[in-house]
Amino acid sequence: MDRAKLEALRAKYADAKGRDVFDPEFKKVVSVLFKSENRRRAPFSDVSTFLDVPYRPDAPDQPDFGGLDVAFVGVPMDLGVTNRPGARFGPRAVRTMERVGPYHHVLKVVPLAECKCADIGDVPFRSRFDLLSSLQDIDAFYTRIHAAGVRPLSVGGDHSVTHPILKALGRERPLGLVHIDAHCDTSGEFDGNKFHHGGPFRHAVLDGALDPERTIQIGIRGSSEYNWEFSYDSGMTVLHIEDVQRMGIEAVIRKALEVVGDGPTYVSFDVDGLDPAFAPGTGTPEIGGLTPREAQAILHGLKGIDIVGGDVVEVAPQYDPTTNTAHVGAQMLFEIFSLLVLGRKFNRRG
Repeated sequence: MDRAKLEALRAKYADAKGRDVFDPEFKKVVSVLFKSENRRRAPFSDVSTFLDVPYRPDAPDQPDFGGLDVAFVGVPMDLGVTNRPGARFGPRAVRTMERVGPYHHVLKVVPLAECKCADIGDVPFRSRFDLLSSLQDIDAFYTRIHAAGVRPLSVGGDHSVTHPILKALGRERPLGLVHIDAHCDTSGEFDGNKFHHGGPFRHAVLDGALDPERTIQIGIRGSSEYNWEFSYDSGMTVLHIEDVQRMGIEAVIRKALEVVGDGPTYVSFDVDGLDPAFAPGTGTPEIGGLTPREAQAILHGLKGIDIVGGDVVEVAPQYDPTTNTAHVGAQMLFEIFSLLVLGRKFNRRG
């Protein structure tokens, strides 16, 4: 071994502390993790928040939401499910996940260091029993977030919650959409109610909040294909899981970038887009889905698009004693967060 090199390494690292790093990007990680001299907050201590971001329940009481760039929001509502309930517990489960972030080694970003963000708590619902009033409450809350110039990242809840979010964010101009799911969620009325988790994207299009020709749906499979005529009639790009396998991930990414273009885009990630071997804790599992690694690779390829918001939905933790579903949900939230701050049109306000 080169003796001079060894002595140089000893001089640099022999007495170094945990916060003594030298790469500028790694220094951003240290600034997030170490709040005092060589001491990190224990990951199992204090109040659990999404991705360990600061907790700011006071932000919604301020006109500018405390000057936040990004707000993490829980949407614990699952009154729109057609199969197994339980996604109302999704936000709580995802908040408890540890060891996700703060550095994204593929995208080379520390999103917490690139914006002012906070977990602002859950949507305030008037009733735990009324689906329609709950959807109205979501619309009203996200309308306020959007008016304040804040970009929301949300955890549901069932997929019906995404319709009022899109309605609020796309009121002035329709959004594009990258949608990873086992189901297109563009069906009509079901058992006397059209506002359920199988139809949010149909309603977002009909409301003028979602541009179907700038919408791509990835990972579609299962027995509900007859419900998705609206996706085809409206001009959405639908990639079944067999298409993903045939095309390969790089081609899927190219198609997604082609579809959404440069316009404002929302990312919606339903955990049932993953194979239930990896995410069994969900209400409508479908065999034969994406692996977490494939889903991450697709999201990594979206770097640079203008993401105005995103969500992770349908985590129902009681069906998964391993907590893997909540863990993968937290990781996908981190992926979307990283993409958001890397968007070409993302500007930090503070």
